[in-house]
Amino acid sequence: MKRYLPLLFLAAACSGGNPDKAELVITVESLQEPILVLADDSMQGRAPATPGEEKTVAWLIERFKALGLQPGMPDGSYIQDVPVLAHTTAPDAVITATRGGRTLHTFRFGSDMVVSPYPDFTEIDLAGVEAVFVGYGIQAPEENWDDYKDVDVRGKIVIFKNSDPYSDSTRFAGPARLYYGRWSYKFEQAQRMGAIGALIIHTNVTAGYPWAVVQNSFGRERFDLVTNTGRGGTVAQGWLSAQASVALFESAGLDLQALMDAAESPDFVPVSLGAVRLGISARATHRTLMVKNVVGVLPGSDAALKDDYVVFSAHHDHLGMAPTPIEGDSIYNGALDNASGISAFLNIADAFRTYGPTRRSLMFVAVGAEESGLLGAKHFAANPPVPPARMTANINIDGINIFGPAADIVSIGYGKNTLDAVLEAEAARVGRTVKPDAFPEQGFFYRSDHFAFAQIGVPAMYLSRGTEYIGKPADYAKEVAEAYNLRRYHTVHDEFDESWDLEGAVQDVRLLFRVALRVAENDESPAWYPGNEFEAARLRSQQP
Repeated sequence: MKRYLPLLFLAAACSGGNPDKAELVITVESLQEPILVLADDSMQGRAPATPGEEKTVAWLIERFKALGLQPGMPDGSYIQDVPVLAHTTAPDAVITATRGGRTLHTFRFGSDMVVSPYPDFTEIDLAGVEAVFVGYGIQAPEENWDDYKDVDVRGKIVIFKNSDPYSDSTRFAGPARLYYGRWSYKFEQAQRMGAIGALIIHTNVTAGYPWAVVQNSFGRERFDLVTNTGRGGTVAQGWLSAQASVALFESAGLDLQALMDAAESPDFVPVSLGAVRLGISARATHRTLMVKNVVGVLPGSDAALKDDYVVFSAHHDHLGMAPTPIEGDSIYNGALDNASGISAFLNIADAFRTYGPTRRSLMFVAVGAEESGLLGAKHFAANPPVPPARMTANINIDGINIFGPAADIVSIGYGKNTLDAVLEAEAARVGRTVKPDAFPEQGFFYRSDHFAFAQIGVPAMYLSRGTEYIGKPADYAKEVAEAYNLRRYHTVHDEFDESWDLEGAVQDVRLLFRVALRVAENDESPAWYPGNEFEAARLRSQQP
């Protein structure tokens, strides 16, 4: 891909501060202290709309004030309310497969499938509904791809394969996963097409995670923005396990693997399960919550640029408390995910306070309900305090490096926009290299809060820890990542650990400060590369 940036953009520019001095406020100790506060048991896991969130938000506002951040909302407050509908599916939900009135299968909630009534439904009872396999469930005109073809799926249940087409390197970015490959897109598209139900076939390979992750996600209270509710045709959404999917298709005389292979072609045509009909029975309870985003601003100094903003984001929420203790512990402390990201975010604000006013303004957005589906970020993007065209860039922080100094840094979504060139220039200045995500097929770019900014056209950056740890064996990065994911990720064991080596985090956070400084001080603004999936949104936002 052609890379371009005006030389001016890569040249350091200053409004008078001392970046060498400013970055020194970012230390192991300054990163550790907020993590210890936010991941303390007293915060009760920081779940949305709980006393833990209230304490977290109050603490964040006090920190914002101490750092000199002004209220970032138009009403003069730090708080943006995020209306959320919480819903919980009863565990007696079932999906039945019948033919000629005879029950062939009864798929149970959790073990065989998970299903949820669309957010504002309390009960659904579908019976004898035609089911149609629609491949990946994608309509992408720019790729000359339409899995629905001319098939009318209104009032039917659509079943689709997870991920997006990968066998042709000239389509859908090859093995990299785009938003078309995310389950949220597939449900949204099924709703647009008028399907009454939508089910995703789960496999470890196409999802990127085991069935247990799906079970845990649907087995607890789930959330959606109040503005996203409404029937729109679809009343049930869910997943089928690999085993249940095979059994269902075999009952219809269909070879599921052959169909999934056929779905790799743009010529694929939807296939009905014919006389095998589906029923879905499920109940749900609901409650309305008010989640909080916390927004602060460091005003810019340049008359021509101060109304433009470099926006930092990090989520302050985590999973709260388990209904019953797990290995003697019931609190999901969320130390790495994402007390550490909030700490990095606050440290960058402190570095900018030390540096002094930049030409562009700086906005710091601590979003809520990320673990519930990026809801705080989505609401902020839909209701921004400044127009999207005035958001110069978004820098998102979701976790930091706790494993020690690295010679490299990973840019998730590398090659999408010109922020990478700024990152490469700053990394080279301190003898580091930039690498792309080693697992693009997992679609990590679409799984944290920066994605909400990208969807409204804002050039976004999201970094991950490096892979070349200084003084460590070649397989060290893989070992420590796997150990964290297996033992700590989204468990009660994600607590601060004295064995963490935060020297690498100091490296990375200082690097982010330098990248943001270049963007805040230079005349040129970052941009999506031509043809990128978010370029059109940026162009629309900039129209008069």
